[in-house]
Amino acid sequence: MTPLQFEAAYAPLWDELQALLERAEGTRPRKKADKTDGKKARQERSKARPGVVDGARLSVLYRRACEHLALAQARAYPIGLTQRLEQLTHRAHQLIYRRHEPGFGIGRLRRLLLVDIPQSVRAHRGYLLVAALLFVLPTLLVGWACWRDPGFVLHLMSADQVRNFDQMYGPGAEPIGKPRSAETDWQMFGYYIQHNIGIGFQCFAAGLFGGIGSAFFLVFNGLQGGAVGGYLTARGHGTAFYSFIVTHSAFELTAIVMSGAAGLRLGHALLAPGRRTRLEALRHASSHAIVVMYGVIAFLLIAAAVEAFWSSARWVAPQVKYGVGAACWALVIAYLGWQGRPRRAVMAEEGSHAG
Repeated sequence: MTPLQFEAAYAPLWDELQALLERAEGTRPRKKADKTDGKKARQERSKARPGVVDGARLSVLYRRACEHLALAQARAYPIGLTQRLEQLTHRAHQLIYRRHEPGFGIGRLRRLLLVDIPQSVRAHRGYLLVAALLFVLPTLLVGWACWRDPGFVLHLMSADQVRNFDQMYGPGAEPIGKPRSAETDWQMFGYYIQHNIGIGFQCFAAGLFGGIGSAFFLVFNGLQGGAVGGYLTARGHGTAFYSFIVTHSAFELTAIVMSGAAGLRLGHALLAPGRRTRLEALRHASSHAIVVMYGVIAFLLIAAAVEAFWSSARWVAPQVKYGVGAACWALVIAYLGWQGRPRRAVMAEEGSHAG
């Protein structure tokens, strides 16, 4: 389908959406005016009051416009066409989701957590897959190498670091996994927040170097994690180690992959800006990637709390931690995979209008 055919087929829907937006926003259709009556026309638009619109129809048209925007971007249609769709979808999004949620109130936060974050993560699924491979494959490969030969760990970390892990997860560790610098659970909580969020922002911000920085930190953290896991398993500390990480890792490891995916999105925008300038492409990508980073921060805060107050507790049996950990992994997968999807009724209505 050529751009002209595409526009001819769907322009009536865009015009209808624009008319609904103008009515809901209290603006009037723009009229051709010369310089003498331009001020008068602007005054008339400012005096208009918001009108009542069909919310269901507005939502349907908004979703259709989002689909058309994605198609136009994928097919590299003319910039004027994509810009019109971007403006329409942005206005509709602001109207539908944020009109009655000013600032950073409870409603806006609820919308962010229940809809915006999981939707944005799914929209980055391609980058998420690449980031997961860059993180998981080195973890498995080095973990296997260190399990076969515990001395291999010295290729990746110093003897003092290895000795420290033996002390943290060995039989005499109380509580398990406790760093030397933290003496109480609250100190551990602060330590984990600082450490984990630092890793997350490394993976994200390093994407500005064409995505190479994000890829490096994903691989580096995968190598480190795999080395520790493989070594401790070979040393007979596997139960202590895996029971410690199984619960908070659902949030922490997922957050690291998400931050890497957001960084890869920035790098891709710089390397392949398309019809935009590199600065415009970076701004566009960052406006979407930042929503993913909100999810990263939320996940890392949860991970830090779980790690400090639950994972390190020796009074909880390993079998209980494995069960809770499995539930947390299922919760994270369900949240990112299904939370925020449109209801069936809305989807059915959209299909009926499309037909």
